[in-house]
Amino acid sequence: MHFSKLFLVAAATLAAAHPGEVHDAHAVKREIRARDAYAAAAKRALDACASTTEAQQLKQRNIARRARTARQLRESKGITTNARKWRRDLAALEKWEAINHNQTGALDYSSSTAESVIFGGNTSAILTPTVTDGPYYVWGEILRQNVKEEEYCDGVDLTLEVQYIDVNTCRPVKGAVVDIWNANATGVYSGISTTGNYAADGWDSTYLRGIQQTDDDGVVTFDTIFPGHYDGRATHTHLLTHLNATMNANKTLEVGTGSIAHIGQLFWNEVLRSAVEDTSPYNTNTQAITTNADDMWSVLQASDEYDPFPEYLYLGDGLEDGLFAWIQIGINASADYTDNSYYSIAAYYEEDGGHQNTASSAFGGSGSATNGTMPSGAFSSSAAASSSS
Repeated sequence: MHFSKLFLVAAATLAAAHPGEVHDAHAVKREIRARDAYAAAAKRALDACASTTEAQQLKQRNIARRARTARQLRESKGITTNARKWRRDLAALEKWEAINHNQTGALDYSSSTAESVIFGGNTSAILTPTVTDGPYYVWGEILRQNVKEEEYCDGVDLTLEVQYIDVNTCRPVKGAVVDIWNANATGVYSGISTTGNYAADGWDSTYLRGIQQTDDDGVVTFDTIFPGHYDGRATHTHLLTHLNATMNANKTLEVGTGSIAHIGQLFWNEVLRSAVEDTSPYNTNTQAITTNADDMWSVLQASDEYDPFPEYLYLGDGLEDGLFAWIQIGINASADYTDNSYYSIAAYYEEDGGHQNTASSAFGGSGSATNGTMPSGAFSSSAAASSSS
């Protein structure tokens, strides 16, 4: 699909997203172009050092870690059938989504299959951070790996591993604090209570939200569920990355500390989404489905350079056994989105519960719409040319 056609589709759906997620169509068009240029420059920088000894050693650790995680997940669930890996090339999303993976892409792996075959794929080292955090970001979530709670979290179990690599140095980003949040199976976010998203327990709810700090290899792992859909946006998972932030004694992030180095969204292919949507309670979600082709952020432009789709593994024969997914994200650790219009705090979760941020544009405050500007310290093509290991 041509960019111009994608933009027309995106422009037509801008007003249909969650209340508060309002964007200027021309600004979005500029941001998509900036996103793609950023991704191409960063990809060149990463390619320049991909063959170094340090990079190769990191890759081997990635393979071993992912294999170990998959084994542990299968053992904890008592799964004895072979796991299944959906395979795809990275050429173009159109080709990927044209394949019926239920018939042609599903491979059964045995104990004799090399782990490098299964877990060597990173999908991409680029998820450009010029994507809005949406209107429902909450500051103050709790440090925890498992963000599932007893209520409102029914769905397909998903263990998600995210690895951050600094495109300026090609080294893992250690000690970053990563927020994760996504809608539940019926398309409702926690921590928010507003028209179009009335979460049970309102501002005090915390399900499917949490933070983790990256380890020495730049990795965080979250236990969550596959996100549900809502009207106006393709199915996605939110991520936001803080650097040099201060952790409080109660394992929350201190307000106003550190920089915002990355704002991103992970997307999920239509084959997997459709399979999930056929299960309960996803099949009770009455909101309209927006495909990747119709999403405002033009995710059909995914390529070797910009590819926000994680690799994933069925832990058993079916979705009832859960999923393990992973992605490697390249970020510019010197960038700071704190003052960028993409960064918008909808609410704060504090010791006495959740509180609405009345200044947020999501609720009629003074927050501005997307302005199409890159953040301070944004990655440049010149930096890509000079980057080294």
